[in-house]
Order: sequence, then structure tokens, then C-alpha cells
Amino acid sequence: MKTRITELFGIEHPIVQGGMHNVGFAELASAVSNAGGLGMITALTQPTPEHLASEIARCQQMTDKPFGVNLTFLPSFNAPPYPEYIDVIIRSGVKAVETAGRSPEQYMGQLKAAGIKVIHKCTSVRHALKAERIGCDAVSVDGFECGGHPGEDDVPNFILLPRAAEELTIPFIASGGMADGRSLVAAMALGAEGMNMGTRFLATKEAPVHENVKQAIVDANELQTRLIMRNLKNTERVMDNAAVREIIRIESEKGDQETIDDIRHLVTGAKGKLVLQEGKMDEAAWSCGMVVGLINDIPSCDELVSRIMAEAEGIVRQRLAGFL
Repeated sequence: MKTRITELFGIEHPIVQGGMHNVGFAELASAVSNAGGLGMITALTQPTPEHLASEIARCQQMTDKPFGVNLTFLPSFNAPPYPEYIDVIIRSGVKAVETAGRSPEQYMGQLKAAGIKVIHKCTSVRHALKAERIGCDAVSVDGFECGGHPGEDDVPNFILLPRAAEELTIPFIASGGMADGRSLVAAMALGAEGMNMGTRFLATKEAPVHENVKQAIVDANELQTRLIMRNLKNTERVMDNAAVREIIRIESEKGDQETIDDIRHLVTGAKGKLVLQEGKMDEAAWSCGMVVGLINDIPSCDELVSRIMAEAEGIVRQRLAGFL
């Protein structure tokens, strides 16, 4: 299946692994890339640029296929050393970067001069158009269904994707609610040229997370995610657990007076590690998409990608062709 996304990133299948904090390590990125998709190392999971250099080198030992690095630009007064992270990405020879959060505009010149293809995560058409204007090669259009931060517009992919197709000239991939061949065919019918999966790749054999996390995803249904931090205009979709219920209680009590300090003890990356790496499922909020309702097993990345592509081909050649 050839699309502008497969051509742009030099991959076999139009499937991209989302850059997930405390998850996007070399084990998962290399497995996705070896399966024919585009794996992603998460830069800010690494505590320093030097650690990122080591992780990239480790991934290069595990795959000879293209992979990328996710770099999220945080709204922080104590910003990470982004120029140093970018220098490591360039010196390591990585040719794909997924940016997220704030606009990557001030770093685009440096990235483009190095021949790096940039795909920016967007939760609205207006943000996607801005990404196109500043020179991004592609965008990931994230609908309201997605795990993590879905933005504040609450527009689901059945509307957001065709709207993006109406406005953009650069290629885009669909993110949020993507899990199988049906997702891929539907996304492409709505104008996307591939799909991004985060939660689905969490429930794979190579995902470097605790088995309790993988089993929680398999056991969950589409009604078991919650939205937090709406008062802070930093909405996040997470899996329901005791920590999340406490966050919702605090937010209900504080209302418009809420600050991040009120819930910081339940949303920090350090607490999130207790869930993802130690399997202590009620310690903190952790990002998870509504797509859990479509996840029923824990395959290898190769098994998952192969199954998706076979299912997509079957839908196009058999089910859809039968309507013509």
C-alpha cells in the first residue's frame, strides 16, 4: 500500500507509532519499524540529550529500517534543552521527527537543513494549516477519541479528518481510535494517507510496559476512559482508576480556581512510571484512548501490523468491492 506517507518516510506500510512518554524506547520503536511501519523514540523520556543519543544508537542496532524521534515542545518556564536534543537527532542521522505540543517553528530551519522530515501532531484544522505554513512535511490529525491530549475543540475524527482533507495540501495521518484494518481503510476513505497508533501499540509484546498495563487495556471497553485537566485548558484522556477519580473529585471541588499544583501529585511523570513500569495501576493518571474498546489481545508488533494490512486489503478487495 503506497501513499505519500510511505514515500515520505521510506516505510512499507502507512502505520506510525505514536511517541508516548515513558513508553517510546528502542524496543518498541525498532519492533514497529521492523514490521514495516515507522517507530518513534520519545526524546523527553530520556533525561538528557546524551541519554537520547544512546537510545538512538541502541535502536539503530536493533533495526536497519527508518524510525523517528518524537519531540514535544512543552509550555514550561524551565524548558528542556531543545537545541541540544535536536543536535543529537541530527548528528545521529535520524531523518524523521514527530513534533507535538507548541509550534516547532523556531526549530524548523535547523531540522529542514539537516534533511529531516517533520510531522506535527495537531488537534484542529487551524493548527494543521499553521504546521503546513511553517514547512512541516506532514501532520498527524488527532481526533477527540485519542489518548493523551485531544485539544479543546472536542471534534471527533469522523468530522476532523475530512475537514483536514478539504484544507491541507500536505499529507496527513489519522490518530485517535486507530486499531485495525477497519481503522486504516476508514481513515483513508476520509482523506488520511495512513494512521498513527499509540494505545494499540501499548498492548503488544514488545511494548516496554508492565503486563498489568497491557492486560488492563485488553480488559477495558470504550467507556472506561476519562477526561481530566479540562479546567486547566490542558485536557487529557486517561484510563479510569483511583487516581483519576481523585483528580476528578478535586477538579469538581476547585472549579475555575484549580491550578496544576492541586493535582500534580497524581499526574507527574515519576508517578506515571509506577503505573507503566511497575504495574501499580492506581498510583497515577495514564494516557489511554477510547480505542481500548477495540483491543482484545497482545500480539507482537509484526503480527499486529501484518494483520492490519491483511484486513485492510480484504476490506477493500472483498467487502467494498461487493458494493460496486
